Amino acid sequence: MGCMFSQLAAKFAFFPPSPPTYQVKKDDNNEKLKVVSSSSMPAPVADDPSLDVLLIDTKLGNKIVGFYLKNPYARLTLLYSHGNAADLGQLYDLFVQLKINLRVNLMGYDYSGYGASSGKPSESNTYADIEAVYQCLQTEYGISQEDLILYGQSVGSGPTLHLAAKLPRLRGVVLHSGILSGLRVLCHVKFSFCFDIYQNIKRIQKVKCPALVIHGTEDDVVDWLHGNGLWKMAREPYEPLWIKGGGHCNLELYPDYVLGKSFLFAD
Repeated sequence: MGCMFSQLAAKFAFFPPSPPTYQVKKDDNNEKLKVVSSSSMPAPVADDPSLDVLLIDTKLGNKIVGFYLKNPYARLTLLYSHGNAADLGQLYDLFVQLKINLRVNLMGYDYSGYGASSGKPSESNTYADIEAVYQCLQTEYGISQEDLILYGQSVGSGPTLHLAAKLPRLRGVVLHSGILSGLRVLCHVKFSFCFDIYQNIKRIQKVKCPALVIHGTEDDVVDWLHGNGLWKMAREPYEPLWIKGGGHCNLELYPDYVLGKSFLFAD
């Protein structure tokens, strides 16, 4: 029974775009990676001088793609873990907006089995994925915990809180339409199973840094009660940002979205 529910929850969690919205290949000098545009990928991606395209090895043997967008005015870096039905090609425009509006460097990455990342998506792979990306930020860019904000959207709240619980000196965590656990979304249960996936309801209590919760009041995929529960259990919560009328995939369209996050990045 436990295996069956766990498999159901995993199927709910992962919907990588097929085919992927982008590809990566070596440049003409065979030195750096670059993005190969597709019909659904904005053309400027391939020519963005602020973008580093990375291929990162995980401890579980996969190679995952990262987009690192540099901002010369940034002091802080945002590590963005996306939702279950997008890849980096679809998120590039949002990343540029966040980089500029929040004056941060931004690292986004595709989970194993998403975009041009190898492997298959799973809970354990997403944990290995974000750990590998964090290691890359440390070794390649010299980013410290104190200058790092972890940002998790929907399913991305799982790997975000997994890593946040391990890093006691983070600058902050943002949970955007986050989930309490996989089965709580899928089956609307109000109690825990040992075989549940993404048990954020337990992990958030181990996070020592400030946490900002953002959730739409009309989210029909992950009910607002998930966001409210995460906010109530956070050890150091900011005032939550409840987007009135907001759904699951449209919070970026509301004026309060960027303004509501801005104080987390203040000096």
